[in-house]
Amino acid sequence: MSVSNWSSSDGEDDTPVWSPTRLAEEGVAYRVVNILGSGFVNDRVDVQKLALLVRNADYAPRGFSALVMRFQTPRATVLLYRSGKFVVLGAASVEDAKLAADKLVSILKKVNFPSDSSPFIIRNVVGSTDVCFRIRLEGLARDHLRFSTYEPEMFPGLIYRMLRPKCTMLIFISGKIVITGCKTSADGEKALGKIYPVLLEYRLRDEDSDDDESMNGDDEDNWVAQSAII
Repeated sequence: MSVSNWSSSDGEDDTPVWSPTRLAEEGVAYRVVNILGSGFVNDRVDVQKLALLVRNADYAPRGFSALVMRFQTPRATVLLYRSGKFVVLGAASVEDAKLAADKLVSILKKVNFPSDSSPFIIRNVVGSTDVCFRIRLEGLARDHLRFSTYEPEMFPGLIYRMLRPKCTMLIFISGKIVITGCKTSADGEKALGKIYPVLLEYRLRDEDSDDDESMNGDDEDNWVAQSAII
């Protein structure tokens, strides 16, 4: 799918995307690795006092202005600010993120803190995948210039900004991809299904020469891991 075929009004192709089933046949799967959501529990919260009442809560005002709660079940981290705003991150599913938000409200009630919470909203779903082949990033960046930023001397991955669904992809030469900025996991799957046939055109085969700057596999794994952290 060359850039000339991306001819819709916003510059992206309207042809059907690859389904998760079809991707699975190629050994490719989308996996949620991090969820970020937020809400409010009250107008103001005395986080310093709360830190003394709640187990496994950390508050260090000189280093970070939020109370930090780390849950094991569900596995997630909650940041609670004086303003009453809270952020849930590190959950592996939307359901776990919502459970963590509910757990926060429950804890506040148990210690007699006001907890008139607002609706909990998912802000960002981060997913990852490995397409299991190497990608010619320079060619992809050249042909999809409108959507791509590739500066390997600054960051080893190509930054691809998709419009529909709206998200940002970090595409590495190894074939590893981080997809961020989605509101749902379904959007992440759709984005993967949409970019996969494009990436096939830039597949590097063993006999192909590679003009892209390569890097140590462990170094790239570190970049991928850091990119998946919100």
